[in-house]
Amino acid sequence: MALIVQKYGGTSVGSPERIHAVADRVKRWKELGNDVVVVVSAMSGETNRLLELINAVNPKGAAREHDVILSTGEQVTIGLLSLALQGKGCEARSYTGSQVKVLTDNCYSKARILEIDDAAMRQDLEAGKVIIVAGFQGVDADGNITTLGRGGSDTTAVALAVALNADECQIYTDVDGVYTTDPRVVPAARHIPKLSLEEMLEMASQGSKVLQIRAVEFAHKYNMPIRVLSSFDECDEGKSTLVTREEDIMEKVVVRGIAFNRDEAQLTVTGVPDEPGIAFKILGPISDANIEVDMIVQNVGSDNTTDFTFTVHRNEYEQAKEILCALATEMGAKSCGGDNKIAKVSIVGVGMRSHAGVARDMFEALAKEGINIRMISTSEIKVSVVIDEKYLELAVRSLHEAFGLDAAAPA
Repeated sequence: MALIVQKYGGTSVGSPERIHAVADRVKRWKELGNDVVVVVSAMSGETNRLLELINAVNPKGAAREHDVILSTGEQVTIGLLSLALQGKGCEARSYTGSQVKVLTDNCYSKARILEIDDAAMRQDLEAGKVIIVAGFQGVDADGNITTLGRGGSDTTAVALAVALNADECQIYTDVDGVYTTDPRVVPAARHIPKLSLEEMLEMASQGSKVLQIRAVEFAHKYNMPIRVLSSFDECDEGKSTLVTREEDIMEKVVVRGIAFNRDEAQLTVTGVPDEPGIAFKILGPISDANIEVDMIVQNVGSDNTTDFTFTVHRNEYEQAKEILCALATEMGAKSCGGDNKIAKVSIVGVGMRSHAGVARDMFEALAKEGINIRMISTSEIKVSVVIDEKYLELAVRSLHEAFGLDAAAPA
């Protein structure tokens, strides 16, 4: 008998019919002798509806109240799924994040999980019940409801799997696994049956939308295998992708996939003093505003000044620019500006560790298409470049072909 944690996204529970389909699947897994914990998102479109209500009343109100409102979507889903299972003769009990208790910090809308109390869930599992948990939410030390940010239900599922020492965390979505790139951009993209947690972490961080990055970080840290499946495959007999430890991957493909992110913006301050601590002076206030910085490039001039460029999420571009330009004035910088029409493209693969010239091949492929590279970032298994957004799809298609990812060979 295995302990399985399953997560179902908004489209998977988007209607009473879909909720009954999920209940049938969960019941089948239970009847096979497994202990089952299910994490659900709000029904498709519900979070957006709640955001519209917030914006109509007071979009600049206290973040605490925003989280109180946004957490209600998942609460509806856990109740409905529990009722559906009970109607099919399967004992089930619903839990909100606070009832579990999923303890988080108090950073509303972007809370991070600190601890999970699994005692009540284990008691119900021992009694033969299916546990239904609201994803995306938790509670801070003062009892305030918090939310984990968009895609937070994935994080909830993996964190619960780790806390319960589950055998596998299954993420059910509207796709049947991970592909070499987005098939909407490259129709010849291939399904990947198995890849390493490290590869998935890089792909998620570079823009792949299949799994939420914080969920993969949890899985990577604790070696929790994740399986990505389609909730629209009623019998679980179709494709899936197992994301697991690198040592469980026999073939080390040089480039596993192409990830990309349109939600990037670039900020630059020029002519600031080239002195110790300048990076902290620039990025400290950005971090204090809870704005995450991605790529960073610093160019030192011959006149004892430096130019400093970094990227942020496009939604935080205006706020970051306002902070940066105020700092630039204080420091006597020559200029401050930015561009929110950029994109990031990345090649990822554990096989890159043992193959020289991968970055060269990437740059050559982009050069052949006349695509200028604005920034470069590398790791052992990844090379990322920032380019003009208008060239994004051309870049992805050319790299996918250059590295043979649309060939017939297995991934």
